[in-house]
Amino acid sequence: MHIDLPNRKQIRLPDYDYSANGAYFVTVCTKNRRNLFGAVGSNTVVAQMITQTFLETIEHFNHVQCPIYVVMPNHFHAILVISHNETEPFPSLTDVMRSFKRYSTLEYIKLVKQGILPPFDGQIWQRSFYDHIIRNQQDYEEIYRYIYENPIKWELDKLYSNA
Repeated sequence: MHIDLPNRKQIRLPDYDYSANGAYFVTVCTKNRRNLFGAVGSNTVVAQMITQTFLETIEHFNHVQCPIYVVMPNHFHAILVISHNETEPFPSLTDVMRSFKRYSTLEYIKLVKQGILPPFDGQIWQRSFYDHIIRNQQDYEEIYRYIYENPIKWELDKLYSNA
């Protein structure tokens, strides 16, 4: 019996080594873009948990740094910088993001079981994540500014969309 599965769009560059030294802009959205993490800039339990699990994930990967990130109501942005020498084992961008999504989901489930967060339908994150390979300093600065300003723009969009 043959089952036709849907063709999934390839979102990574097919011949690019995502463990290569470099800077990457990543975005991961909640499943169905649900607003799970509270209002922009709020210090909710879930926003704190997402922040903590992200920082702990980055600490786990010795060759990865994050100069900026932001937790939004239904998504997460970060710049990840992978820097290693070829003699040590090193992670890929996918390794880092898979670990973050898995760990944050487990922590979310713990908070649901403790009665702190409401139940959910089994997944907090969308499948995969979006990435952009940062190619030069100008690209880096534009993306950094985008992440930094994202909370302000969210509130402005909300204000004008309700007008």
